[in-house]
Amino acid sequence: MNRRQFLVHAMGASAAAAQTRRPPNIVLIMADDFGYECLACNGATEYKTPRLDALAASGVRFTAAHSTPLCTPTRVQLMTGQYNHRNYTEFGSLPTGQFTFGHMLQRNGYRTCAVGKWQLAGRIQGTNYRGAGTRPADAGFDEHCLWQVRDRGSRYWDPIVEINGQPAATLPEKYGPDVFADFARGFIERHRRQPFFLYYPMALTHDPFVPTPWSGAGLSPQQKQRNDPKWFADTVSYMDHAAGRVIAKIDELGLAGNTLVLFTGDNGTSPAITTATRNGPYRGGKGGTTQAGTHVPLIARWAGHSPKGAVCDDLIDFTDFMPSLAEAAGAQLPKGHPRDGRTFLPQVRGKRGSPREWIFCHYDPRWGKNRTPARWAMDKRWKLYEDQRFFDLRQDPLEAKPPLTELTPEMMKAKAKLAAAIARFPATQAAG
Repeated sequence: MNRRQFLVHAMGASAAAAQTRRPPNIVLIMADDFGYECLACNGATEYKTPRLDALAASGVRFTAAHSTPLCTPTRVQLMTGQYNHRNYTEFGSLPTGQFTFGHMLQRNGYRTCAVGKWQLAGRIQGTNYRGAGTRPADAGFDEHCLWQVRDRGSRYWDPIVEINGQPAATLPEKYGPDVFADFARGFIERHRRQPFFLYYPMALTHDPFVPTPWSGAGLSPQQKQRNDPKWFADTVSYMDHAAGRVIAKIDELGLAGNTLVLFTGDNGTSPAITTATRNGPYRGGKGGTTQAGTHVPLIARWAGHSPKGAVCDDLIDFTDFMPSLAEAAGAQLPKGHPRDGRTFLPQVRGKRGSPREWIFCHYDPRWGKNRTPARWAMDKRWKLYEDQRFFDLRQDPLEAKPPLTELTPEMMKAKAKLAAAIARFPATQAAG
């Protein structure tokens, strides 16, 4: 080896060592109203999701991840690591003063960014903003490119977008998901030499179901804005494309080995959508308390750290993301911050970890009509509501049959375990 070769080798080794020493970048992508059944790798037969299927093939696919049934409660839970009885006060709002994963990673030296859908600065009724909430900068994000901060309007064609705190503006002839993906890719490019956290709560695939740039060519502006479920499959494909563009930027820059990528959905699919799957048709259950409302995809890839093509059936809920990100980043939660979740990072690395015996949900949507509050705990087979309704999810996954009343000793033992889990979390609501 001559001197030049030696110096090149030494510089490469030094750069690799520096990348290994620094905490990993973290990219968390969350599709909107996108249930477990909608990915081809999870059984969908009519939707095309090649990029996310490839992500699963190169990482770990979780089969038992559960959100809350509705968007804002899930976002509050995800960002704070707390069950909703502690701090969910109003639909469309993250209460002021909450410590988020943005704050946690900021304090640990990360550059932070949020792109896509916010919906946390306070309730928006029609075109009028009301209610207290939290803006992106106050939630721990250095940069943002977001829809529905204090303005609503369109998230798709001619979107209304707020960028880095500037007054929201309508972007004529633009398609919102492209704007968000472009900003995300630019953020990764600008900060590739330092640890970064990209939180990407996507606009897709929430209604209105409208054509994408792939299917909207030649349509009038009015036709592009018309809500029709026939476009849902196209929105799924475009969501896959948009997420794939962000993942591709990581790979293009050679950052895959030092970037933890997570993909999930915020709740079940719209009830207006019935998905063809390998196990038959599956109707979305957003807003409802069955698994059709809570079962969401979860894929994790950390190249060189996670096994390829692994499948994990451990229970995961959305309080588990914050401790998982904390472990990945070597970050600490503040003293006194509730530890409702547990890390699943060992499972991402192909280790056993500390799997949950049960997950819990406190659901008080404070949105829409006929949205009755409910609390429940469940394991892989049994589900118990606080009002004592008890179901065998193996035999009745969508709770279509009457609750169980004649219980075997095995059932009574399972019910007692889940009752104890519910009792750990008093029903007292957060003030609001």
